[in-house]
Amino acid sequence: MATPTATGAKQHPVRTLTLRVLLLATALPALSACVPLVLGTVAVITVDVKQDRRTVGKYLDDGTLEVQLRNAIRADENLAGVNVSITAHNGMVLLTGQVAQDEQRQRVDALVQSYKQTGKVSVVVNELELGNPTNILSRTNDTWITAKARFKLLQVGKELPLPAIKVVTEHGKVYLLGLLTEAEAEAAVAAVRTIRGVTHIVKVFGRPVE
Repeated sequence: MATPTATGAKQHPVRTLTLRVLLLATALPALSACVPLVLGTVAVITVDVKQDRRTVGKYLDDGTLEVQLRNAIRADENLAGVNVSITAHNGMVLLTGQVAQDEQRQRVDALVQSYKQTGKVSVVVNELELGNPTNILSRTNDTWITAKARFKLLQVGKELPLPAIKVVTEHGKVYLLGLLTEAEAEAAVAAVRTIRGVTHIVKVFGRPVE
């Protein structure tokens, strides 16, 4: 994983975590742009294959992985009381939230790293902080920022395909995940950086293999 680099921002610090991964092409002629998928017997998910930029299999792997990791953390008695959010995108796993001790931070990281052997995890980005879980006011503000960020990204138009970007907000810090070109990444930052309440912007983007 590349070392985070700080760059000057007009209003907020911006860090870039550039992960050199293959930009998966959507070479699925048998599938339409929106593909309904049945999971089990109850859940139906519509995947916008052309816009999301992940294969259908990778999309499902990410969703399954998030559930598996959350359940594994809940089952670990040494991690009782932690506030950990897990976001997976194309095998990149982002960890955000708060833990009481550094040992817990390392334990969560080791747990997630162990899933690399399944082939579903390529990179782990551990952004867990030491401290008490955020309160309801902070979480409500984070939800508002995330919604506002998605609205701002939508306004950019065709130059920035919204389904290709995941937005995660933790305590005012906005994480942008996706498989984007450099120009798209900069457009995403420019759209989000003016939102009130944002303290930092962290780009966690995969890059096409040249």
